[in-house]
Amino acid sequence: MDFLKPETVVDLNNIRTMLIRMEDTIVFNLIERAKFPVQSIIYRPGAIKIPNFNGSFLDWMLREEEIVHSRARRYESPDEIPFFPNDLDEPVLPEISYPPVLYPYPNKLNLNSRIKEFYVNEIVPSICLDGIQEENLGSTSLCDIECLRSLSRRIHFGRFVAEAKFLSEKEYMTELIKKKDVDGLMKAITNEAVEQQVLMRLKAKADTYGADPLQPNKDVAKVKSQAVVSMYENWVIPLTKDVEIEYLLRRLDGLEDA
Repeated sequence: MDFLKPETVVDLNNIRTMLIRMEDTIVFNLIERAKFPVQSIIYRPGAIKIPNFNGSFLDWMLREEEIVHSRARRYESPDEIPFFPNDLDEPVLPEISYPPVLYPYPNKLNLNSRIKEFYVNEIVPSICLDGIQEENLGSTSLCDIECLRSLSRRIHFGRFVAEAKFLSEKEYMTELIKKKDVDGLMKAITNEAVEQQVLMRLKAKADTYGADPLQPNKDVAKVKSQAVVSMYENWVIPLTKDVEIEYLLRRLDGLEDA
């Protein structure tokens, strides 16, 4: 997939390949996070005092890292959605003119606040032991950032899925969009058989990546495979569908032939 070649970005086979690779990234990131305890102190605003900042330690770390990465042009890429879009700096690298793929407001759709909420409140407690390690607060937040970024990228990739599906059934999708038929759109984008394949593949990956290949023992797994499956089933897949629906409902905005 090459964002300078739009035809590769809306190819469903390319999209499917990217989504499968993202599963690997997400599972490995969760394994890294699971080696630390919950560390709830880093999620509570004001629990760790930070000059000129009233949020949580995780928010501060994430915001500061996004500012630095924005200077390296990270958020110019069509597949990157920041958690703090209003705080970014201008890139120091030359601008890249990406051909338009998403319409009409490609970067206005941002579910990162919901992603961070379910990650902190649901996912972390499901994969980590309770407790705190003062010496690893920074390391833990860095793992959190990698988890959040990979989840955000996976969920917001629903925009590309939606565009590809729109182009493959343009007349039918246009009719549903004009009617604002959310139920019809949800039915059009849902493939339960594929979703079940995703969940089965995730369990296999979590079981495999989370075990010592020479001494496989599910009782000492590095991450709970069922927690990973539940995360996808209850959060990642539904939020991706929310992204797809919201994108499709806006897809005809401003188009003269709509």
